[in-house]
Amino acid sequence: MPDTTAPISQTCRDPVCGMEVTPVHDTPQAIHDGEAYYFCASRCRDKFVQDPVAYLEGRPPPTPVIEGARYICPMDPEILEHEPGDCPICGMALEPELPSPDPGPNPELVDFKRRLWIAGPLAGLVFASEMGAHLGLPVQNLFGGHVGLGVLQALLTGAVGWICRPILLRGVASIRNGRPNMWTLILLGTGAAFLFSMLALIAPRLLPSELLSAGGHAPLYFEAAAVILVLVLAGQVMELTARARTGDAIRALMDLSPKTALRVAADGTDTTITLDEVVAGDLLRVRPGDAVPVDGTVASGHSSVDESVVTGEPLPVEKTPGDAVTGGTLNGNGSFVMRAEAVGADTLLSRIVAQVAAAQRSRAPIEARVDQVAAWFVPAVVAVALLAFVAWLIFGPAPQLIFAVTAAVSVLIIACPCAMGLATPMSVMVAVGRGAQVGVLIRDAEALELLAKARILVLDKTGTLTEGRPVVSRVDGDRESVLGLAAALEEHSEHPLAGAILAAADGVARPAIEDFQAVPGRGVQARLGGEQVYLGNAAFLSEIGVEVAAGATGGTQLFLARAGAHIGTIEVSDPVKPRAAEVVAALQAEGLDLVVATGDAAGPAKAVAGAVGLSVEAVHAGLLPSDKAALVAKLREGGVVVMAGDGVNDGPALASADVGVAMGTGADVALEAAGITLSGGDLAGLLRARRLAAAARQNISQNLLFAFLYNGLGVPIAAGLLYPVFGLLLSPMIAALAMSLSSVSVIANALRLRAVRL
Repeated sequence: MPDTTAPISQTCRDPVCGMEVTPVHDTPQAIHDGEAYYFCASRCRDKFVQDPVAYLEGRPPPTPVIEGARYICPMDPEILEHEPGDCPICGMALEPELPSPDPGPNPELVDFKRRLWIAGPLAGLVFASEMGAHLGLPVQNLFGGHVGLGVLQALLTGAVGWICRPILLRGVASIRNGRPNMWTLILLGTGAAFLFSMLALIAPRLLPSELLSAGGHAPLYFEAAAVILVLVLAGQVMELTARARTGDAIRALMDLSPKTALRVAADGTDTTITLDEVVAGDLLRVRPGDAVPVDGTVASGHSSVDESVVTGEPLPVEKTPGDAVTGGTLNGNGSFVMRAEAVGADTLLSRIVAQVAAAQRSRAPIEARVDQVAAWFVPAVVAVALLAFVAWLIFGPAPQLIFAVTAAVSVLIIACPCAMGLATPMSVMVAVGRGAQVGVLIRDAEALELLAKARILVLDKTGTLTEGRPVVSRVDGDRESVLGLAAALEEHSEHPLAGAILAAADGVARPAIEDFQAVPGRGVQARLGGEQVYLGNAAFLSEIGVEVAAGATGGTQLFLARAGAHIGTIEVSDPVKPRAAEVVAALQAEGLDLVVATGDAAGPAKAVAGAVGLSVEAVHAGLLPSDKAALVAKLREGGVVVMAGDGVNDGPALASADVGVAMGTGADVALEAAGITLSGGDLAGLLRARRLAAAARQNISQNLLFAFLYNGLGVPIAAGLLYPVFGLLLSPMIAALAMSLSSVSVIANALRLRAVRL
């Protein structure tokens, strides 16, 4: 480690932005570590502790090693390392498991761009000198004849190979690891062209006489090796640039959280602190237009909060004291003070980011079939190249060896298993990120693929089709007196429907009662001014001699009696979600058969089904959790089944289904058992998830079709299949360009999912 406290004796400039690099000693991290940190003036990168002279030499900083971070391969996500490097399977550069919120330049991309700027002109000189000689220009005379020109081309090509050595080293590593891949083919192809040219330059007499010119010289292919390496390097630059965009969705989520928060002290003063300093229990002020810093509840004030970044729903939600707020959501015009409850990695937004990152690394079932093809692909390509070489030697026109080498090198170069390997992971990565932007959190790629294939959708009623919060939907009798007396009784009750009655009676005067008593399964009773009052079901009132007629409704009816007479009826129901009917119709239009499975009674369940446009035959009511799981298991005999629910009783059914979809407002057990979570708890999210899955499946099919067609057509053409008919033999340089563009095309097609309409 150099002496970082010593003054810099020369001006250092960052090779990326050109700004001066200076040491900083007084940052918190520098003081903690006892070392200086070097920054460029534009802060275009993270801090680095290293010799500043490295900047003058143009060496890019290594990929920062982040403590506790893991690095993954985008094509082989099973590879997880604690330090950056190359994948031992495919040779691609490993990427951080979670992208940085402020990524700055990719060190590998910066490195490859600089190499391309140097190697490109050198390869251009080799190509121009060779083409000039073929066009009859006096190029050879400038360098002392054929041999002199060949020596120059060999030196320039060697320089290009040295500059492009990361490409060649990946090929060497693939052979050493016994993992043949794209880099193996590139190494074999360019190596064959270079070694053949060296042999032709040094010992041309060892080659067949028909290859030699009148002066005894053999043709050289240095320009093919140099240009191929540069084209592959250019393809890597394009691929790295395109791949960087696949992490945009996660970075957008990470950017939602503000960097600072306003802590409210005991005396009411505000202090700006960083988000890392927030602890549970802190009071934080959220001003109009600010992002909510962490998860918590409103302590005072009120406002409307735009939660679309988490739920995907565009309408702001009113927040009053006691309401929950989520970090990363955007406050409206009001101001409020919140109490922090979940901070750091425990916030909903942090958990979403972690889940999205994990889902992007998961493998879809279709990848297993691709892997089977890829396992024999490289050996098959090498076999085809050898076959083409032998066929041209035996059956080709003169000079056979030149045609044989050209065909074999072209076959090795054009075959690109990388396009096949990237076809599915890139689509999954972009689709998972797109889903997170609209409130659809995908646990793994398998759930996404199965959701696209599903034909049966099982829906829980409460919390899925309905709001899951009972409300008073009808009051018979004098509304104020009935609600006031019912609220006086229910404020002493622990019945689940008591809250709905108390909410409806907010602001209504309540009489004082005595001798309150709850009768389990029946209702409640008390004394009011010497008279007995009752609130309960029809059976309860019948026991005291008050006959009432329960109507056939979709809610629960509570009857109020005083002094032996029926004085009013309150109906409590769980309202259907506003867009439930619209979404149900859209899901049916997507080809799904919908089934309702609920533990509720048949009457309310059928009423809800009718309200959303489903037939009563689709309703299965009065089910225990085990009954729901058994129903799902039976339905799976008819195809892929999706189960959507939110409660503890839905856990077994969610786990039994091919794909479990949890409403994000539900119980933790439901979220853990599900493959997909709708963070907003809205059924419309299920429709978005289905459309996203269908779009991703189509995109994967397009990528695989392109990759297989590309190789299925490209390899035979490179081998010379069209030569007998059209006299066309593919140049190795054209093969290299096509190979590079194939991977870029697959990534570009996957990125179209970013704009898919849901």
